[in-house]
Amino acid sequence: MCYQTQIYRLLQAALLSVLLLSMGLFGSFAQAQAPDQEQATTQTADDPQLQWGPCPPFLPKGCGIAVLHGDPAKHNVDIFFKVPAKSTIPLHWHTSAERMVLVAGELHVTYAGQKKAVLKPGSYAYGPAKRPHDGYCASKVPCVLFIAFESPLDAVPVESKET
Repeated sequence: MCYQTQIYRLLQAALLSVLLLSMGLFGSFAQAQAPDQEQATTQTADDPQLQWGPCPPFLPKGCGIAVLHGDPAKHNVDIFFKVPAKSTIPLHWHTSAERMVLVAGELHVTYAGQKKAVLKPGSYAYGPAKRPHDGYCASKVPCVLFIAFESPLDAVPVESKET
């Protein structure tokens, strides 16, 4: 019995050693094969390093878009959207749903079929895909909105039916 116990313990130790060695080798191999990881990033709306690009022509003069993460032509892009104080954002829609947080200013937003929402800094809003909406930056300072789009970035104006 004593002899069998010793063999059993030796086998256990050998198996444990093989297991630990293979786990160590696999872990090292997995780390060596891991792709470069994406860097974490932080941004503020007043960061001088931000590169503000133009908005579509139907939006107010002085409007700007800064891409924070992703590619505007691909899925999952995050942007800052800035409009001048006291400016109107005409009726439009997006292919994507949009998740928004107002960073600066006071923005009034109205989605088709819903009451006007008044956003103040820190307010969250969700806009369903293809739901027409318009807005007004009611503050004395520009309105800056963080927006996360699920689909590629677009803004499609809704033509007025008035003639």
